[in-house]
This record gives sequence, structure tokens and C-alpha cells, in this order.
Amino acid sequence: MFLVDDILLAPVRGLFWIFKEIRDAAEEEQANEAEAITTKLSELYMMLETGQMTEAEFDAKEKALLDRLDAIKERAADGENEEDEEEVVALKRRPKRRVKS
Repeated sequence: MFLVDDILLAPVRGLFWIFKEIRDAAEEEQANEAEAITTKLSELYMMLETGQMTEAEFDAKEKALLDRLDAIKERAADGENEEDEEEVVALKRRPKRRVKS
């Protein structure tokens, strides 16, 4: 009986795996984007310190980069909340297996 269940659920598990891989790739891309923004902020601070940029230019560029960084962090936090909710729902729906004696 369990073999039949495994065969019937294989396509669903395959799709679930594909969606999980897509989500992981998107999260990695967000992390890389956040890292790039942090690097750009460091460059801006260096340019300000060396006098290559005025205070007004710095403030405008810093605000734009910080806004993008905040948006990335909010998306990541929303994704974690959704993931936790999905795990709870999956646990509730999981069929209980009987142990053969």
C-alpha cells in the first residue's frame, strides 16, 4: 500500500522540489543583491571621506541604497513568515502512517 502511495505522490513531490529550488535561488539572489548594496554604501562613504562627493549627493544616494536594502530585508522577513505558515499547514495535512506489527 505504501508503494502505491509513493508512486501516486511522486509527481506532487517533484513539483514541490522544483518550487523549493526556485525559492532557494530567489533567496540567494536577494542575499547577493543585499551584499552588493552594502559594498556600494562602503564606496559612497569612502568617496565622501575623500572629498569626491558632496554631502547632498551622498545623502541622496545613501537614502536610495538604504531604501532598497530595507525592501530586500522586508521581503526576506515576509518569506520566512510564509515559510513557517506553510510548514504548519503541511504538518497538519500530513497523513498519519500506521505501523505494521
